[in-house]
Amino acid sequence: MSAPPASPPASPSAAVYDRVFVNAHLATMAAGAAGLGLVHDGAVAVKDGRIAYAGPRAGLAGEAEETTDCGGRWITPGLIDCHTHLIYAGNRAGEFEARLAGASYEEIARAGGGIASTVRATRAASEDELVAKALVRLDRLMADGVTTIEVKSGYGLDPDSEMKMLRAARRLGMERDVGVVTTFLGAHAFPPEAAGDHAGYVDRVVNEMLPAVAKAGLADAVDGFCEGIAFSPADMERVFAAAEAHGLKVKLHADQLSNLHGAALAARYGALSADHLECTDEAGAAAMAAAGTVAVLLPGAFYFIRETRVPPVEAFRRHGVAMALSTDCNPGTSPMTSLLLTLNMAATLFRMTVEECLLAVTRHAAKALGLEAEAGTLEPGRQADLAIWSIETPAELVYALGATPLHARIRKGR
Repeated sequence: MSAPPASPPASPSAAVYDRVFVNAHLATMAAGAAGLGLVHDGAVAVKDGRIAYAGPRAGLAGEAEETTDCGGRWITPGLIDCHTHLIYAGNRAGEFEARLAGASYEEIARAGGGIASTVRATRAASEDELVAKALVRLDRLMADGVTTIEVKSGYGLDPDSEMKMLRAARRLGMERDVGVVTTFLGAHAFPPEAAGDHAGYVDRVVNEMLPAVAKAGLADAVDGFCEGIAFSPADMERVFAAAEAHGLKVKLHADQLSNLHGAALAARYGALSADHLECTDEAGAAAMAAAGTVAVLLPGAFYFIRETRVPPVEAFRRHGVAMALSTDCNPGTSPMTSLLLTLNMAATLFRMTVEECLLAVTRHAAKALGLEAEAGTLEPGRQADLAIWSIETPAELVYALGATPLHARIRKGR
């Protein structure tokens, strides 16, 4: 999703707004504000789908065609789920049950399970079927206040199936009023037909799949899984170089199971984000800070696979690395469709603060998608994507397990 240029803020003294939200408390998440940018007795004014004013109600001047009384509720930016694998067919509940009974990941994979099972189901499904299945998951995320979502390919692993996944992902934004950012993840796993020819499959990603995806305009960025069981740093350098040649931003699944210095590799290529990061070292955190690469932490996967090594949150704090959070919704390691539950997991498992958690699904998540000038804060010029909450304090969004406090979800002022 390419961000259109932001409109200049309307002049408050002479403005005629399309809609004004009043009698609300705001958590603006603005970069220049202290903490969450809290404003009590605030107002948000919308013009042409964009925020024209966000601040104290007493500072709002002008007239509105429509006024919404929020009844003392809280308004935040619409939430952003910046790392998902929402498009897939089948499920892996049987593998989950087998692991509970003692089967190892390797045993399951040898029996045809793991990512390979999702690849088979996804290849066999039609584009319409993939859209229909994903909409069920998307609706649950939207009920948590999500207004923008990133969706990756990576369960096709051949040109036609990867393109099918990306087309299905783009269609989600036509079926629902939600912003969709698409990511090409051809370097997710090696398909069965690669038969050990890893270099040959990387050739296919670089020389065939990625150019076709770029030509069709189906991806906003390129991702890969850099890990001992997946793609090497050298493989990913080839993929990143090809992405750059086609004008696409990059991001990376990095340092999840071992430290291959994927975070530093991502930073070297100016990646939007490096994701997972349980095994990232101090040098990796410093490199990310220097490059402005966002750390996307995924507590759902950490929980689901019973990981014990926590991402280096303290190192990210020391170096000033922006931290984002996401569901990592996928069938194998994080079958989760609640971004609010993600917040509680991050606070409980990773010891992140309420402020860090809320910034992680708004301002920092927007940065992880290259949308920081378009979304993630309540500021003039930003798209008017809002979440209105029936809560007494923003901490409730992190605190309450299984709560559904969303009162209204506003997309482009509607």
